[in-house]
Amino acid sequence: MTVYATLESPLGELLLVGEESATAPGGTALVSLSVPGQKGGAAVQDGWRHAPDAFAGIAAQLRAFFAGELTRFDIEYAASAPGTDFQRQVWAELDAIEYGTTVSYGEIARRIGASSVLVRAVGTAIGRNPLLVVRPCHRVIGSDGSLKGYAGGLERKQALLGLEGALVS
Repeated sequence: MTVYATLESPLGELLLVGEESATAPGGTALVSLSVPGQKGGAAVQDGWRHAPDAFAGIAAQLRAFFAGELTRFDIEYAASAPGTDFQRQVWAELDAIEYGTTVSYGEIARRIGASSVLVRAVGTAIGRNPLLVVRPCHRVIGSDGSLKGYAGGLERKQALLGLEGALVS
């Protein structure tokens, strides 16, 4: 069964969507985390159950992150979350980007062994990341150091990088 909750944050009201954990009975695996107005963000569906308690641990980590007390999430992602093999490969590289640092889209392409021709495909995969904030796509910037695309809006990307002390020019 799909469960959801909302959480107030400096980015606006986050929508957390999850399902029962495959590894921790009674736990919740995160399917998506969306911000208001997010391009391609989740929306509550008929049949989903509002279950804020199911997200207590995830919410605590998010609050600690926004308070500057947490630099790495320990959250189970749902195996049923959407994504192609290529997208999952790109997203795994996002998970490896350290707090407070940034990398370029081209660097992500190089890390997965993709040619420079595939930089746009890498950007598209990053743009389809269903787990904003916790899977840090906000840490990916243009090769010239500028802020480029973010499904949650560039102002949120800038706010997240500012929180992490990784603001770019």
